[in-house]
Amino acid sequence: MTRSPLALATLGALLLAAGAASANPKPLPFTYPYPTLPAGETEVEQYADFTPTRALSASTGKPATLGLFLFQTEFEHGITDRLELGLYLQLAPPVGEDYAQVATIGAGTALKQRLRLRLAEAGEWPVDVSLYGEIVEARSEIELEAKVNLERRIGKMRLMANLSAEHELYFDGRREWVLNPSAGATFEVLPSFHTGLEYWMNAELPIDEKATAPRPFALGPHHYVGPAMLFNFGRVWWSFGVYFRLNDVARVQEPGDAYGHLWLRSIIGLDL
Repeated sequence: MTRSPLALATLGALLLAAGAASANPKPLPFTYPYPTLPAGETEVEQYADFTPTRALSASTGKPATLGLFLFQTEFEHGITDRLELGLYLQLAPPVGEDYAQVATIGAGTALKQRLRLRLAEAGEWPVDVSLYGEIVEARSEIELEAKVNLERRIGKMRLMANLSAEHELYFDGRREWVLNPSAGATFEVLPSFHTGLEYWMNAELPIDEKATAPRPFALGPHHYVGPAMLFNFGRVWWSFGVYFRLNDVARVQEPGDAYGHLWLRSIIGLDL
């Protein structure tokens, strides 16, 4: 019992020490904020995505409900006070050999490199703007992505939006555009706790394939919205969002669907 107060005091000291230096947290898990890391600072972020899906069991021939996971580790480094480098390792673990018609989230296992550039200091423009460019090397494709990150602060509220598009170059010759914008608002309840609401969308636009009617469900557009929260202790922070699909709400999920009725995303950040 005598060690309990000491343990609490130690934990409190660690949290205070963590707050002594501020990282660059993401209060909305799908929307990149405007700020970049200061020159010379480095941060690591661990993403985890989850969505339920359906697949066929090879042993029984019947559909089963599974969970799709996607893990991404990101290293961010401030090259200058306005230019930031990001290096990613993305891993999509398999669900098992017993299942067929299994979807994957995004590009699956991949490597990514990106730059983010702030165009002005915060508050100099009516809306703060930063630009984002990314290259993705996956097993079946190369992706080129561009984002415009917009942000406006109104007191303790932050309004954020990402205008984002990808051009996907598959090794089998296929080409397509992918639109994936996001937007939301977050409010600082306490310096260590923020809460908000976020929307994101995904739509695939094949270039070479002939248009079919009706449009395949897998191509979208898929619309998600849900609450998000941030726990910020300075050097360490955790962002979490729960999103519900707005389109095809009554549709029964089929084997191979990559966009379930529910989507979860968690990000843990550590300032090195």
